[in-house]
This record gives sequence, structure tokens and C-alpha cells, in this order.
Amino acid sequence: MASAESVTYGALKALAGGRVYPDVAPASPVKPYIVYQSVGGTDETTFDGADTLQNSRMQVSVWSISRSEAASIIKQVRAALTAEPVQGVPIGAPVSVYEDDTKLYGSQQDFSIWYQE
Repeated sequence: MASAESVTYGALKALAGGRVYPDVAPASPVKPYIVYQSVGGTDETTFDGADTLQNSRMQVSVWSISRSEAASIIKQVRAALTAEPVQGVPIGAPVSVYEDDTKLYGSQQDFSIWYQE
């Protein structure tokens, strides 16, 4: 039985040196790293009940010590999540962020991911 998280992790686990985490990174992680989190999606429940085909809006954030590295890795994320077998659909373009507290550069993008439950 698949989940949006397992599908996402399976596609991203080789990126950022394997530093790919659900929801939040551990304390003091090695950089760069990727964090992914389900932030909604499309509910396919009908009068007949829930469908086994489910959807998740997966937000992926890349964190790095440089803007260029964050931008490069989010491109790799996009390639991994839009390719077979995931075939995710980007929801908007990547958003660049800077975290003043940690002095890290980030790049975030959302993807619509369908999976069989």
C-alpha cells in the first residue's frame, strides 16, 4: 500500500546526498537537505465512498548554504517528481526563500501527486 510520503521519498532519496526528511529536518543537519510535507490535495471521496486513487499536494523545500545550490537541487527534485513512475505535476514555479535565523537559502515547490492507496 503506497502513501504520498513513500512515493515522494522514493523519488527523492538519492538527492542532496540522501538527506531527505519528512516534515522537518533533524537538529543541525548537514547541508544541503530536502524536507517534504503533504499540504493538502484533492479529495476523491464520492457517494460511493473513498476511491483507492488518492491525491496529495506535496510541498518540497530544499535548504542550502548557497542560492545556486538550492536552485540546482530544486530542478533535480522537479525532474524526479515529474518522471515515471511518479508523474507529479508542478503547482506553480519554485519560490526562493532565505532563512535569516539559520542563514540558509531555500527553494520550495509544490507538486500534485496521485497514488494508489
